[in-house]
Amino acid sequence: MQIEAAPLPGVVILTPRRFEDARGFFSESWNRRRLAEHGIELDFVQDNHSLSHEAGTLRGLHFQAPPHAQDKLVRCGRGRLFDVAVDIRKGSPTYGRWFGIELSAENGRQLLIPRGFLHGFVTREPDTEILYKCTDYYAPDCDGAVRWDSCGIDWGLTGDPVLSDKDAAAPPLAEFDSPFTWEGGA
Repeated sequence: MQIEAAPLPGVVILTPRRFEDARGFFSESWNRRRLAEHGIELDFVQDNHSLSHEAGTLRGLHFQAPPHAQDKLVRCGRGRLFDVAVDIRKGSPTYGRWFGIELSAENGRQLLIPRGFLHGFVTREPDTEILYKCTDYYAPDCDGAVRWDSCGIDWGLTGDPVLSDKDAAAPPLAEFDSPFTWEGGA
């Protein structure tokens, strides 16, 4: 597995090795022991799977606040999407900065987004599926969002995105009081 640090401390790009033949491919998308050898030790407790029918569907920017904050390992099972992480740790030297990467069924890349970051994505193709592992269970009382167009992200949109009512009504980053604090390091 190829492991690369993204420009935001703690955000990691994982590219699993693929073994291909005439039938298709096999890929090991997560191996606790291998990742621990690289200092990545996470205990995933929930897997999520989302389907977006229309290209241009934008979901996010979401987070779960403590005590149920989540690290996420995100990948694309079908189609293509632009996946984004935004640092929202108060006091962080990269607070408010974002990083985005294309994830697709074809490229097999994954994005590891630690707690203390917003997460969002926009689909580039119809019927795109996103799959992600989480280190804590979904807790509705800890669920939050920041407005998708308030962080200076270049989503690469050619028109208006398809949004949920929740995402359209989320507060902008400038009015957001983050529940996360940077503790130095990553």
